[in-house]
Amino acid sequence: MIRNLDFRRRFVLPTSLAALTCLLAVLNPSTLVAQDSVVQVEPAQTKIEFSLGSTVHTIHGTFALKSSTIRFEPGSGKISGAIVVDATSGVSGNGGRDARMHREILESAKFPEIVFTPTEIKGAVAAEGTSKVEVSGRFRLHGKEHDVSLPVEVVEEGPKIKLAIHFVIPYVEWGLKNPSNFFLHASDKVEVDIHATGRVETTAASH
Repeated sequence: MIRNLDFRRRFVLPTSLAALTCLLAVLNPSTLVAQDSVVQVEPAQTKIEFSLGSTVHTIHGTFALKSSTIRFEPGSGKISGAIVVDATSGVSGNGGRDARMHREILESAKFPEIVFTPTEIKGAVAAEGTSKVEVSGRFRLHGKEHDVSLPVEVVEEGPKIKLAIHFVIPYVEWGLKNPSNFFLHASDKVEVDIHATGRVETTAASH
C-alpha cells in the first residue's frame, strides 16, 4: 500500500501538474496569437463638418475624406494608419470666402492634404455596441504636425463600424491666419465633427 502511494506521488501527481500547467497556458490570453483589427473607412459614407464662430454668424462648411485605413490591436493599444482629408475640397457655401480660405489661410494648393496619424488608443472597443475611446497621434495641418488626443465614439455592428469624433482645432495657435476683417471678427478656433462608416477585418498581428 505504501509502495503504491509512493508510486502515485512520483509519477501520477507530477503528470497531473504538468497537464494542469499546459491547460492554464492554453487558457492564458497572453499565449494566444494576437490579432489586428483593420478598419477601412468609406469616403462616400463619411461626413467632415466644421464650424467657425464669428461676431456676425457661425460659418459652417465641409471637407471630403480622401482615404483612411486604420489598423489596431485591441489588447495592446497599438494603432497605426492614417486619415487623409482633401484640403482642397473645403467649402462653406460662399465662393468668395472659400477662395480666400484656400488662398490665404489653408494655402491648399501648397498643402493639399490634412492628415491624422494615430499612435495610441486608450480604452477597449467592444465587439458589439457602443464604446468610447481616446486616440492620440499627430495632426498635420498647413505642413506642420501637432500632438493631439481625440475622443472617439465607436459603434460596432457586425462587420461594419461607425465612428463619431468631435474636436477643436486652435488654428491660429498652430500658425494659420485668422480670417477676421473690419466687419467680422472670427474665432481663433474651429470645431470639427466627423461621422464615418467603415468595414472591419481581423487579421493575425505581425510583430
